Amino acid sequence: MSAAKARSVFAALRAQHPDAHCELDHDGPFQLLVATVLSAQSTDVMVNKITPELFRRWNSPQALAAAPPAEVEHVLSRIGMFRQKTRNVIGLSKLLVERHAGLVPRSLAELVELPGVGRKTANVVLGVAFGAPEGVVVDTHVQRISQRLGLTQHDEPPEIEQDLMRLFERTDWDALSHVLIFHGRRVCSARKPACSACSVQKSCPSAFHAELVGRKPVRAR
Repeated sequence: MSAAKARSVFAALRAQHPDAHCELDHDGPFQLLVATVLSAQSTDVMVNKITPELFRRWNSPQALAAAPPAEVEHVLSRIGMFRQKTRNVIGLSKLLVERHAGLVPRSLAELVELPGVGRKTANVVLGVAFGAPEGVVVDTHVQRISQRLGLTQHDEPPEIEQDLMRLFERTDWDALSHVLIFHGRRVCSARKPACSACSVQKSCPSAFHAELVGRKPVRAR
């Protein structure tokens, strides 16, 4: 797909989802960073259920860095990988205090040095908290929608991200990920995508036969 057509498709999707935004509840960069780390292999809905208690008890990097791991584990126990995530959020809090005066850094290079923080998490924080992403967040929804729309022919997030970065202006990178995530959650689901309700069905090469595009093949049993 050409850059001009891709931007036209994005404009139509943006009009369909004018309220697209990060759905992780947070107050400030630190809470967003912790919530995004917790969202790995989990849902925003579940993370939003546990973070109020987490942040009520430990509302700063200094407090979470000193928190008893067993108590943090108890609060996080309803999400997957809660023991590893406990180590990550305590560990990143300690590094924020030790290396960054308790502040969330504003560069991808510094963010990815924190426990549990990869490129995707770093760009969520940079885009949402600071309005300065260094790339496009490619989660499962962004990957699927990008493939179905023909924005990429790749299967892996790093290559998909590079394709999206070439097609779209840097100023659109943050909004692009939120719009594609909203579209994936509300219209173009992995199973039974609602093509008839899609604002870009006429431009989509996968329209009305998208079920097997952007999904892992079913394993034989």
